[in-house]
Amino acid sequence: MKLYRRENYLQKIRGFYHDPGIIKVITGVRRCGKSCLMETIALELKENGILEENIIYLNLDKRGFRNIKTADQLDALIEQKSVADGIKYLFIDEIQNVKDFEEVINGYREEEAYSIFITGSNSYLLSGELATKLTGRYLEFELYTLSFEEYLGMKVFLGQEVDTDLMVEFDAYLMEGGFPKALQYAEADKKTYVQGIIAEIFEKDIKRRIKIRKASVFESVQRYIINNFGASLSLTNILDDLKKAGCPIKRETLKRYLTILEEAKIIYPCYRFDLKSRKSISGEQKYYLADLGFYYAMNTDKRINYGPVLENIVYLYAKSKGYDISVGRIGKLECDFILERNNIDYSYVQVAMTIMNDIKTEDREYRPLEQIKDNYPKYLLTRNDLIQHRNGIEHYNIAPFMRDGRLF
Repeated sequence: MKLYRRENYLQKIRGFYHDPGIIKVITGVRRCGKSCLMETIALELKENGILEENIIYLNLDKRGFRNIKTADQLDALIEQKSVADGIKYLFIDEIQNVKDFEEVINGYREEEAYSIFITGSNSYLLSGELATKLTGRYLEFELYTLSFEEYLGMKVFLGQEVDTDLMVEFDAYLMEGGFPKALQYAEADKKTYVQGIIAEIFEKDIKRRIKIRKASVFESVQRYIINNFGASLSLTNILDDLKKAGCPIKRETLKRYLTILEEAKIIYPCYRFDLKSRKSISGEQKYYLADLGFYYAMNTDKRINYGPVLENIVYLYAKSKGYDISVGRIGKLECDFILERNNIDYSYVQVAMTIMNDIKTEDREYRPLEQIKDNYPKYLLTRNDLIQHRNGIEHYNIAPFMRDGRLF
C-alpha cells in the first residue's frame, strides 16, 4: 500500500528510530493519521536495510489481535514474534486495548533490544498513568490533521486536480478541514465522515473510560465550545450562556468536561500572557479546534467567518511546527499569538482577514505589534492582501506562507 509521507513529523522522529531506551509515543486526535505515520516509519526502516523479521507490527484493533486484552497475552504475543537476532522494532497500534500495557512495554524497553513505537487513545495515553509507569523514558510526538502544505501534497499524491488559484484551494481547505481520509470522499460525504469521528471519539476515547452521567449535557458543552472556537471564554460566561440556553451545569462538572475534551484532543486551550508583567493571566482563555471540520460537521452554515477560522489555522500550523502558543496582552491591546520554540526563540503573530479596508483597520492590526518593544520577530498574517512594509513587521499572506512550510 502506498503511503503519503508526512515529512514534517518523520524528521522529528528519525533521530530516535534506533534508540531502544526511548519509547516513541505518537498522539493526536482520532483519524489524524497516527497509524499511517507508524506504517511509514516501518516502511522507511525496511528501505534502509532493516530486515522484515526484525520488525514486529501489531494493530490491536485488527482481526487476529482483538482478543489480546491482558498484559500476559500481549507479552506472549510479542515473545512469539521475537524470532530475529539483533535489535527489533516493535510497533503497537491502539495499545490502550490492553489492560496494564505499561508494565509490558517498560519491561521490553529495559531489555534494550527493542525500539518501541506506540499509538492509542489519547485520553488514556496522556493520563498520568503513562508518565508514572513508564518512568519518564518516553517521548511524545503529537500529530495534527493535515496542514495546508500537506493538504495540497496529499491531493497530488491521490491524483486529484489542484486548482491553479491558490485561494480556491485555501478556502476549500478551510471548509473541509484536514482529516486525511476525508480527502477521498465527495463533498457531501465529508461532513458525514467527520460526524462519525466525533461519535467515535465519544464512544471509544471518552465513554469507555469516563462516566458521563448526562450525555446530552456533555454534548451541549461540546457543541458550545466548538461553536465558539477562537472566542475569549471564561468558566463564568460559559456557565451563564449554557444556563440561558436551558442547560444549567455545575462549575466543577464544566471544568471536568473541558478537561475531557482537551484530553481527547478535540480542543486546545490557549491561555493569555501579559507582556508587561511577563506573567500568565488566569480566568480567560481561547479554545481552538483540532480540526475545522468539527465545526462544519456540526453546523449547516457554510459561510466562512474568517476571523476565528484564520486564527485556528495559524494556531494549528504553529503547533505542528513545534511552537508553544499563548495569547498576548499589551495593556488594553491584544496580540493574537506569542510563539515560543525551544525556550529561546520567540515571535509575535497578528492574524487578520484583511488590512486593506481603510487606514483604521491597518492601524488596529499593526498597533499591538508596534507596542512590543523587544527585538523578536513580528508577523502580520492576512488572507490575500497586497504585501505591506511597516516598522520592520513582516507581512505575509497565510496560504503561500503555509504552502512553503515557513517558520516564524
